[in-house]
Amino acid sequence: MGFIDLRSDTVTLPTEEMRRAMAEAEVGDDVYGEDPTIQRLERLAAEIMGKEAALFVPSGTMGNQVSVMTHTQRGDEVIMEAESHVYYYEVGAMAVLSGVQARPVPGRRGVMDPDDVRKAIRERNNIHFPRTSLVVLENTHNRGGGKVLPLENVKAISDIAHSNGLSVHMDGARIFNAQVATGIPVSEYAKYADSVMFCLSKGLCAPVGSMVVGSKDFINKARKNRKMLGGGMRQAGVLAAAGIIALTKMVDRLQEDHDNAKLLAQKLQQLGYGVDPEEVETNMVVVNVTPTGKDVHTMEMELRSRGVLANANSPKTLRLVTHYGITKDDVMMAVDAFADIMKH
Repeated sequence: MGFIDLRSDTVTLPTEEMRRAMAEAEVGDDVYGEDPTIQRLERLAAEIMGKEAALFVPSGTMGNQVSVMTHTQRGDEVIMEAESHVYYYEVGAMAVLSGVQARPVPGRRGVMDPDDVRKAIRERNNIHFPRTSLVVLENTHNRGGGKVLPLENVKAISDIAHSNGLSVHMDGARIFNAQVATGIPVSEYAKYADSVMFCLSKGLCAPVGSMVVGSKDFINKARKNRKMLGGGMRQAGVLAAAGIIALTKMVDRLQEDHDNAKLLAQKLQQLGYGVDPEEVETNMVVVNVTPTGKDVHTMEMELRSRGVLANANSPKTLRLVTHYGITKDDVMMAVDAFADIMKH
């Protein structure tokens, strides 16, 4: 049977236009700097984000870790929100790869209070303390249910960081969802960060890849760190070709995903599930399944038996993600599955 796959927007498939472009891509050895399609993608990404330069990387995790490595020295401390992807889902990579220590700051749906960030910065003249060198922001926030960081919050934290000699990295895996939800250009968010990573392979539908943007000097250093981590690819223009289409053709259609997520939340609330449609800002719906009397893993199995795939993201909640390939009809079929479970 075919499944309605709401586990993540990482399951999107490339469009036919992407597949054709990949087959026809002009390529060269990118480690030698000779792949023209990679170069086109990197120039496009930098321009869209309002930065000097860009770097293509295989994954968002590598993009974040290359950025952390480039901004820090071993023994430093990095401030990030306590539920952030770089802290929660990247296998302790900051400690292993960069030799830095995490300083998690609890936020509200991923949004840190600027005062808490200020308090987390270590005193520079105390010999016992690590050096705080970086703040990481995540926009939109995955475990915050697709929460968009308010621009004023980004600006306030950026000002605190920069006034204390810290750099700012933005994990913008889904930053284009933030743009579509708010109307604020991604370049405006990026203005307050020294580096930004964003994914091509989630809602934008490219099969592989993410971008890191920043100053020319930062990207030159990041390129060497990418090579050290095994991310130097050869004829990678076959991947970049899909990324170019992702950035030029697939951004505006994210609104459809947001509309479908809002509809899904409204319908599930009407069925009696624990969900607040007002908290659905982008393409994620976090559903408390307690009203069913079932645990989340049982819910996963029961949904699967009814043709719907979903992932638990806490002992009481499921995360549902809309994306390219999920239609309004799919949403209503998923709602029917949830309704059937509630009855039984």
